[in-house]
Amino acid sequence: MNAVVFTADFASDRQWVAGRSWAYPDGGPTNPGDNKLDHLTADPAYSRSGTFRARRRSDGFWNAGLLTTEESPDGFMVRTGDRLDTRVRLPTGMGAWPAIWTWRDGGNEVDVFEYHPDNPDLLELSNHVRDGHSYVRDEAVRPGGVIDLSVTFGRRSVDWSLNGERVFADGRGVGSSWHAYLIVNLSVCAGRYHPRPQAGATELSYRVESLVVSRGLDRRAAAEEPGRDELAGQGDANPASAG
Repeated sequence: MNAVVFTADFASDRQWVAGRSWAYPDGGPTNPGDNKLDHLTADPAYSRSGTFRARRRSDGFWNAGLLTTEESPDGFMVRTGDRLDTRVRLPTGMGAWPAIWTWRDGGNEVDVFEYHPDNPDLLELSNHVRDGHSYVRDEAVRPGGVIDLSVTFGRRSVDWSLNGERVFADGRGVGSSWHAYLIVNLSVCAGRYHPRPQAGATELSYRVESLVVSRGLDRRAAAEEPGRDELAGQGDANPASAG
């Protein structure tokens, strides 16, 4: 049986740090090399309610909301065997790039999801630790739609479920020693791979209605096999491809 070890309270300064992340060059606030118009902000109006916002600036960037557990007082990390459950309301505005993902020491990245409204029925699911990826199309995925996602970070397979149905098992996993911080954010596309926001748009948003992490038997079993997959848990050193 799994036990809940983390329930997101986005208003909590103990759980979350707002407006900076080492997944961005020098911790932010911008990351144009990853095709982002983000200018991260710690303003609580952009993230602390669970609604993640981006608003156009006069310099061509967009103030954008990001929360991470990295460097927070609690310092929570997800670990091998953990299961993350979340409910999100997807954005409607072109150029919005919402994501929930993990990060530590230049890698250790697993993307719970990424979404772009120009591909209205498609979710992007990725394990960058061991290179497992899938594009999942479903009629429940649509601009403004509410979806339930579950991800189990298994030693040998990372498994994703959408609205209670398993949609992807990568058969690769994250190794026995993997652990990483959580990031929740809304980025803004710069136009290289997905359209920029429309010319008259001034604000984008999406909502994370809940996020819970539970831990159980799989994690304890992994802890009994130290060293077997140590190298696999280190992740890649490439720039962030999510968030």
